[in-house]
Amino acid sequence: MRSVISLLSFSSLALASWTQNLNYRSPSDHHPGLGISLHKVNKRNVPGTQYSASQLNFTHGIASGDPYSDSVILWTRVAPMFDSVNDNSTVSGIAPLYGHGATLNVSTAPVCVQFKVSKSPNFTHVESSGTAYTSSDIDYTVKVEAKNLTAFTRYYYQFNICGSNKTSPLGRTKTAPDTNDYTAEVGLAVYSCSNFPFGFFNAFGNPVRKDSVDYVIHLGDYIYEYAGDGDYGYGYSIGRVPKPERVIFTLYDYRERLATYRTDLDLLASHQNYPWIPVWDDHEVSDNTYRDGASDLNNTEASFVSDGGVSVDQRKMNAVRAYFEWMPIRQVEMDDNLRIWRSFSIGSLFDLIMLDTRQYDRSITDLYWNTDYVHELSNDAGRSMMGSRQENWFYNQLSQSANRGAAWRLIGSQTVFSRVNESAAYGNTNPLDYDAWDGYQANRNRTLSHLYNNGIGNNIVMSGDSHASWVSDLVWLDHEGYNSTSGNNSIGVEFAGSAVSSPCPYGQNITLQAANNASNWLVHANDELQWNDIYYRGYFELHINYDEVTANYFGMPTIVNRNPDEISLANFTVKSGANKLQRPVAGGIVESGALKFGQVKQTNATNNTETGVWFVSQANVEDI
Repeated sequence: MRSVISLLSFSSLALASWTQNLNYRSPSDHHPGLGISLHKVNKRNVPGTQYSASQLNFTHGIASGDPYSDSVILWTRVAPMFDSVNDNSTVSGIAPLYGHGATLNVSTAPVCVQFKVSKSPNFTHVESSGTAYTSSDIDYTVKVEAKNLTAFTRYYYQFNICGSNKTSPLGRTKTAPDTNDYTAEVGLAVYSCSNFPFGFFNAFGNPVRKDSVDYVIHLGDYIYEYAGDGDYGYGYSIGRVPKPERVIFTLYDYRERLATYRTDLDLLASHQNYPWIPVWDDHEVSDNTYRDGASDLNNTEASFVSDGGVSVDQRKMNAVRAYFEWMPIRQVEMDDNLRIWRSFSIGSLFDLIMLDTRQYDRSITDLYWNTDYVHELSNDAGRSMMGSRQENWFYNQLSQSANRGAAWRLIGSQTVFSRVNESAAYGNTNPLDYDAWDGYQANRNRTLSHLYNNGIGNNIVMSGDSHASWVSDLVWLDHEGYNSTSGNNSIGVEFAGSAVSSPCPYGQNITLQAANNASNWLVHANDELQWNDIYYRGYFELHINYDEVTANYFGMPTIVNRNPDEISLANFTVKSGANKLQRPVAGGIVESGALKFGQVKQTNATNNTETGVWFVSQANVEDI
């Protein structure tokens, strides 16, 4: 009887250790079939085949993300090999999902990992701890929720292989404030478009070296799906050719591509030191994706044959599964497929609303061959960037945020929200970027209408995707009374950021002078656009308090090698209740690009974020 009780106790403990690892779950609560069968994994185990600690390594660092006031997600990967699990299974009807390939040696025993969380880096008092199993089924990734934590508190965390002293690097994270707590100030680092073969991800490491923010926001294009070299990026010259060296389609492909990106030391440092709140854009799956396809893949027989027998849905499921395994994100209350849109209440200071304007339920976008068609449809009331379900949720979130008295509303959008006339680049026939909100003008007008009609102010939109920096007052296209000089009658501000490493949209090796000339044309062609810079790769920081939001833009002097250098490009302020950029915008002076009613003064004053020493760098041709 005792042996039976002991066996039952062990079984219960084992089950708890399996279920602790969130990566066995489906990315969607209402689609359990997308998860991994723990019964089958457990049944496959063979006693005595466990890996020893010496055979295992923490191969890709650690990460944290999606902070709540009392919990945070922790992530690592502990594996017997550095490469990803070679599993090419895809979604196919009612066949088992994510099964192992015929030639793959699957794990026959769980890898046991423990975690602990403390307010002290030496773990004098452990606040949260647990044990989790992982296996080849989920690429040996581990994702757990550290619970029962204190609001808006810095924590340290670490993993170790069970029964050993083999530990992961020491991580640092931070919980969110309680919903109604007074929170004096919060800092965010905001990123998009990190492309491995185009350069080093120096931008990710600089806020770590400066210790300048609380959380990291990534607005998408965390990876790119293109072939290794010469397709979109030339990585051989700088030793950055992503694996696999082909366009990615399968689950294994997406796992290996994510694993390659996670070798960048500055990306590792950012994940190790800050909790991330990420969302995908298109390249986590494929270029210019929408609900039913992408620029290079659609549900036709010809596409199916040319792309290796992978359908749109198969490819998307493979990408989503790999993203869920590798990123420190939660299962939200996922009541339908592919939901990543979610919100966070950061005390009474602001609500962060993270949209999915790409994968969830987006109407057809510009696929390059249909630009004229999408242009004709661009103001059609039936078109949506996010689908009716998410769109209604979005408007409810905005209203609830205002009603609860949150000081600010921060909106994460993948693509640029404001109208941008780019006829200088695109020509007069199709002068707008119809893959951005300009291709969904009725949807944008519905959003602005909701804000104006309900008197919801203090709105900040954060955007990525374009590989350029744009700062604009938020203005309804046909709203009378907007004054570009004063900013009166706008309803908020958009801060759109450049790419971490993806190239300038107006030419990879554009000169500084040519870039600034293009920016000057753009600023003068668009009333609400106050500043634009297309030259620098980089990021921006937002620092939010109850009186104002400040935005600080930083450019990387070079990304062809790893370095800690950055140039302060421009600084902006939005006063509470003003709903516009403070005048004079950017204090009347910026480092690069073009500033409406202001000056550009190039100093090349560069900060070494590691030492704090300033020096003058050289910048004439975009060095990527």
